[in-house]
Amino acid sequence: MNNVLSDLSATAPITATVIVSLLLVVVHSFTREFKTGLYWMTLGGILIGIYLGVVTFHHTGYAFNNMLMIGGFASLMDIFFLSAAGFTILLSRPYLERTGGHYGEYYPMILFATIGMMTLATATDLIMTFVGLEVMSVTLYVLAGWTRKVKESNEAALKYFLLGAFATGFLLYGIALIYGASGTTNLVGISENMEALKGNVIFIAGCGLLLIGLAFKVAAVPFHLWVPDVYDGSPTSVSAFMSTGAKGAAFAALALIFSVKFQFMDSQVNIVIALLAVISMVLGNVVAIAQTSIKRMLAYSSIAHAGYMLIGMVAGTEIGVSAILFYIVAYMLTNLGAFGVVSIFEKENRKNLEIEDYAGLARRRPVLAALMAVFMFSLAGIPPLAGFFGKYYLFLAAVESGYTWLAIVGVAASLVSVYYYLRVVVVMYFHDQSSEELVLLPASSMVSLGLSAAGIFLFGVLPSLLINTFRNLF
Repeated sequence: MNNVLSDLSATAPITATVIVSLLLVVVHSFTREFKTGLYWMTLGGILIGIYLGVVTFHHTGYAFNNMLMIGGFASLMDIFFLSAAGFTILLSRPYLERTGGHYGEYYPMILFATIGMMTLATATDLIMTFVGLEVMSVTLYVLAGWTRKVKESNEAALKYFLLGAFATGFLLYGIALIYGASGTTNLVGISENMEALKGNVIFIAGCGLLLIGLAFKVAAVPFHLWVPDVYDGSPTSVSAFMSTGAKGAAFAALALIFSVKFQFMDSQVNIVIALLAVISMVLGNVVAIAQTSIKRMLAYSSIAHAGYMLIGMVAGTEIGVSAILFYIVAYMLTNLGAFGVVSIFEKENRKNLEIEDYAGLARRRPVLAALMAVFMFSLAGIPPLAGFFGKYYLFLAAVESGYTWLAIVGVAASLVSVYYYLRVVVVMYFHDQSSEELVLLPASSMVSLGLSAAGIFLFGVLPSLLINTFRNLF
């Protein structure tokens, strides 16, 4: 009993989030119209979780028989995913009220997805990796189809569910092969025998299948086909959460398994990851140019950014892993902001989702247009914003590891992306306005956008605040 209580206190951010989410379910079951109360309870629970993440930061180690990391890396991941959930909640309430999807069940669903993300990112046992992935995925399947009266939302949920279930099969079979070769699913135990296992064909096959399962979640090519339709059809606030929290959790798991524990540098698996990075960057950026819908453009952009982060995986060094973690934070702030602007500008029945609908926004709502410009510049990697330093550290890690060619491909792909990001800015500032109607600016949404923009500037001007912390985690 004492060990259980000790483990629960060691994983306090996850424990607190579970308690709050279950409390929300119980409260909502008694009073269906208490949506405002659920909103504030959710935000309060998120703040408690973030506080506990700060408190447990220096208590590093493992919990639940070495199945979960605690402190350090785990606490930072908990803070980041809870922050993403908080920003999403701030964006969601006005958006869902406007589009007719404001149901009380939404808030515990966001927290359940967050619990899955925190578990996935900090699992040191492949069984817990699977549990975290499925908790996150099942809730996101539901959230993708949240606006059930919208045909595109139902389509998004169905596609995500079917392809997600297919990817889970690869993941589970990979875990089974790894267990068969190593005799354990614990990453700590596997890493102690890595030299012998690297020559084992069954183990390598298992790692390949595991890579496929996680590559689906990060939307790397060729496992990306679900992304455009799912991001486009899902409620915009859910697309924001999905493209940042879910992608960040899967990348944290990838970095922890393949770079930190398995150390696959200079191996056949690493060559495969490099190829995934190249085709993701090229296809994502090239296809994004042709998009007229801003959500589909951001979806293909998300595929390209998965390619950038895979560069850090290929490097596999301390700076490479640190660069991935820095990029997760920068991308989370930037994409939450970009999708947040889209959620404010979007009207009922999926109107105002074309890029040309943003014409003249700078004259109607200069603050909103300026924020969108900041997010586009950061996604493009223009200094002194966080997106620039995210790419800089990734490319630097590749060069230092002898993958200069991969860094060159990344730079070239980034130059291509500048075109379609700046196109949004040009439409907002230099095209004749498409409508005289003013866009309402909900206070909670503007708080979320303001915090995202502030974080982008802060970590752009002072990137060492994060990068030095990440370098000391492992």
